[in-house]
Amino acid sequence: MSMTWARKFDTLAETRDVLADEGFRLFFPLAALHAAAWPLLWVVAFGFSLPLARAIPPGLWHVHEMIIGTFGAALIGFITTAIPEWTDTERLRGRALLILAGLWGSARVIGLFGIEALGVVGAVCDLLWLSALVLYLAKVSLEKRTTRLAGFLFWITCLTISEAVTRHAFLDIENAMELATRAAHLSGFVFLGILGIALARITVPVTNLVLDPSEQTSPFRPHPGRMNLAPGLVAVLVLAEVAGLSQPTTGYLLIAAGAAFMDRIAEAFIGKEIARSEILVLAGSSAFAGLGLMLIGASRLGLPISELPGLHLALMGGLGLGVLAVFSIAGLRHTGQALVFVRRTRMALMLLVAAVLLRVGPEIWPTDALPAPPYALVALLWAGAFLLWLRVYWPFMRDPATFQHDGC
Repeated sequence: MSMTWARKFDTLAETRDVLADEGFRLFFPLAALHAAAWPLLWVVAFGFSLPLARAIPPGLWHVHEMIIGTFGAALIGFITTAIPEWTDTERLRGRALLILAGLWGSARVIGLFGIEALGVVGAVCDLLWLSALVLYLAKVSLEKRTTRLAGFLFWITCLTISEAVTRHAFLDIENAMELATRAAHLSGFVFLGILGIALARITVPVTNLVLDPSEQTSPFRPHPGRMNLAPGLVAVLVLAEVAGLSQPTTGYLLIAAGAAFMDRIAEAFIGKEIARSEILVLAGSSAFAGLGLMLIGASRLGLPISELPGLHLALMGGLGLGVLAVFSIAGLRHTGQALVFVRRTRMALMLLVAAVLLRVGPEIWPTDALPAPPYALVALLWAGAFLLWLRVYWPFMRDPATFQHDGC
């Protein structure tokens, strides 16, 4: 019996060491588990409430936990994996990654149950890991004397500020409900800015790999004006939101930012290879983000639809599909696999798309058969997408034999 337990502990220790070797190995699975569990528990187990939430509305917790929780873990994994590769610097590993995971995870336990009594602890934990990312980006930029990371540094600094405002409002929620809601939604817009610059970086190498798997040529060249147009217009939108400009003004800016995301879809038209799921998923992320922003803008300009379906299209669809795309692409390339999505990966992507359409469709075009979103089914499809992805990628993400790879 003792030998059996010893082998189990050795296996767990080996898995821990493998996961802590690179950011994506640790944080992509954590993000996938959180994405699957939190909405499912909130909808199915807790019935749209939280056991220990009193003053803060559960719906506001939901927005916060999906953005800072699920997408936050994806951001940590992306930044700590991509930045060392882009700058040829030593990556964070071991204790540094485990500390980030501990800070992120501690705040997620508090958010899972809505433990308002520990709100200060959750705020400190989230602000610490966000600030650590900002300092990490600044440090690498100064050491390499580069401005290539300025976009990420700007947006993650904005995310840190919006999270600080959200948490401050949470602590005084009875007097700051409107501020908390605005700040939480602003965090979502900021994340769309991060999505915009991430897609600009990811689309080029992925498209070239699809066009020439040998990597001997680079047949795809991005349109210079398309690289930063979407995040640039999102930045203008964020400034307008912070300045408190009128609903019509921000409505037009939302439509402009959405149109910029839609413009990115043009990069997918590369011939017959457009049918490849590796290309379609990136275009789909831009499409959801763009349509969502434009729908929010139209709502502010008088369209008789609330902003909620637009928010879900942009954040659940645009960010959700973008995150799953990054998980799938980086998970292959950083473990030495060929850039080809297997059938179950494609199925996971389709489950996520189905969840988004079922969530927003009835709010835009309600029918007798589907007068309201089937929330339980949506949560199940969403959870199924991330759990299926994890089922496919977990074996080689925890395999130490995949340490030797060429990167993405």
